Amino acid sequence: MWLIITEKDNTARRIAGILFGKYKNEKINGINVYLSSDGEKAVIGLKGHIVEVDYPAEYNNWTKIPIESLLQADLVKKIKEKKIADAIEKLAEKADLVTIATDYDREGELIGYEALEIIRKVRPDIRADRAKYSAITPDEIRKAFSNRAELNYNLAKAAETRQIVDLMWGAVLTRLISLSSGRMGKNFLSVGRVQSPTLRFIVDREKEIREFIPTPYWEITAVFSNSEKFSAKHEKRFLKKEEAEKAFSRIGETAVVRKFVEKNVKEAKPTPFNTTEFLREAGKFMPPDRAMNIAENLYMAGLISYPRTDNTVYPASINLKAIVKKFLNSEFAKEAEIALSHMKPSRGRKETKDHPPIHPVGIARKSELSKDEWRIYELVVRRFLATLSPDALWAVRNAEIDANGEIFRANGKKLLKAGWRQVYTYVKTEETHLPELKEGEILRVLSKKLEEKQTKPPSRYTMSSIIKLMEKYNLGTKSTRHEILKKLYTRGYVRGNPLKPTEVAFAVIDALKSEAEVITLPDMTAKLEEDMDRIEEGKLKQERVVEESRDFLSRVLETANREELGRRIIEGIRKDSVVGRCPECGRDLLIRKVKGRFIGCSGYPDCRFSIPLPQKGRLEITAKKCKEHGFSVLRLRPSRGKSWTFCPYCGYLEWKEKEKKTEA
Repeated sequence: MWLIITEKDNTARRIAGILFGKYKNEKINGINVYLSSDGEKAVIGLKGHIVEVDYPAEYNNWTKIPIESLLQADLVKKIKEKKIADAIEKLAEKADLVTIATDYDREGELIGYEALEIIRKVRPDIRADRAKYSAITPDEIRKAFSNRAELNYNLAKAAETRQIVDLMWGAVLTRLISLSSGRMGKNFLSVGRVQSPTLRFIVDREKEIREFIPTPYWEITAVFSNSEKFSAKHEKRFLKKEEAEKAFSRIGETAVVRKFVEKNVKEAKPTPFNTTEFLREAGKFMPPDRAMNIAENLYMAGLISYPRTDNTVYPASINLKAIVKKFLNSEFAKEAEIALSHMKPSRGRKETKDHPPIHPVGIARKSELSKDEWRIYELVVRRFLATLSPDALWAVRNAEIDANGEIFRANGKKLLKAGWRQVYTYVKTEETHLPELKEGEILRVLSKKLEEKQTKPPSRYTMSSIIKLMEKYNLGTKSTRHEILKKLYTRGYVRGNPLKPTEVAFAVIDALKSEAEVITLPDMTAKLEEDMDRIEEGKLKQERVVEESRDFLSRVLETANREELGRRIIEGIRKDSVVGRCPECGRDLLIRKVKGRFIGCSGYPDCRFSIPLPQKGRLEITAKKCKEHGFSVLRLRPSRGKSWTFCPYCGYLEWKEKEKKTEA
């Protein structure tokens, strides 16, 4: 029997349909197996990793096991999907060839290698090979299975090394801060190799915003006219009001055009989507982890190519024209015609050989997909077609105007040819009017204005900008960055988009910076990412990389002042629980948990003021304040249904009012 292993069940079903035509669906231990009509070929899907690396069970007791002992523990491999593992073993008894057909990247190679290890317990000498594909389409799958290759053990080893290192870092550092601060059970505080440097970027930016002192400056604008009106800005930003007023007073009723330049400028079309750029764009209208989950579903449905790639250059093997022609009878017919009129692909800076840039491979109708699925599919289609469309063309005008010695500058731009902008509708087209002028031309000064302004603090990171920053500093990979951001939200370290850190985040980062700053810097993490690449290339051994992490974490544990670490974090946790001032004594009101959840006064037992809270669902303190009472607005996220926000004090007053009426 020829046994084919895929990463998920729906992939197995699609591949069986492509390779076998008609197939039989049988179950082993409740797990789907897709058999060819003669029973000589079988496809089974996994559930991602069916094996995990973990500490032995005796290390699960956080309070009794010294943290240092985690560094010397012998890690074990545990089967976490026993039914699938048993089904694979049963199929292996009849198999003489196994083909690994998991996703072709580090994680996919490791997932396939884990399954192969289970098979070889039953059949040690079984032949094994690898099918590599970037889209689940008939042509791509048939080509992949006709040109099978050897497994890449170094690729799998790099992924396994990441698992081991991340487990070690996460376990040691999470226990360090959780035990130091007394945050145990469901409320433990997580620290990670990639998570902590990323969080530091967000916290440091928020500190810049909080500590920012605005600087006043003065700006002069004027409205000029020949036969048409236009505005221009003084070339200088004045830091002294007196200088600005003098310049303002010198402006008379006329001015002269000193320079006027007009030229046509091409605006290059966007480059093909790699994972980072895709998540940045999708992150503008949905969380990156949600966007990636949808992209994976579209990939498995045979609608887009593999969504985890660094590549931004289409390989010559892709018939781009054939793909575009498919869209002539779709909801993107107009956009496809624009692309066909040019058909010269743009190129990004990164070119890899594993997978092509993310692009559509199948046609879908809006009615066939959910709202969010369509948004992601449309984004991928429009980006793909835009990369093949003509450049946009702008008429750009620049003018320099002399108003009695005071120099003004004006800019104008008008879109002459929309090109790719007709296709990629996510970019605003903003035109600025500036009429045609002549050097030496006299203009009338219709009005002038002197305004006092202030410098603004740096903006908070958005989902899109933090992903780009993570890529710049080599934090995480294309496959993990969206997951890291999700973890920052679920652990209560950040809220909203743009990302605003909570007081707990400040406390954790400040404590780590004080006692173990190296954890919060990107240097060590970036080096480890480079080490993974070297393992993949066969230039470095797993054992050396793991040992370096052991040594590093050992030094952190030796130097960290755990008492000070805990004190700082506890203070931050307390600040993050404050929702307002007590109306009876003026002290802080905190969210408390004592046989239930409620808001209580920090002055207890002297002050017993309290406000009841909903007992079910996840409760978050938002950055918004009640305009009437100054209380923090709370958000309740129920296990089912939509989240909702409320001011706890408003609710309390309404309840008291109803109680009075009932008593009356």
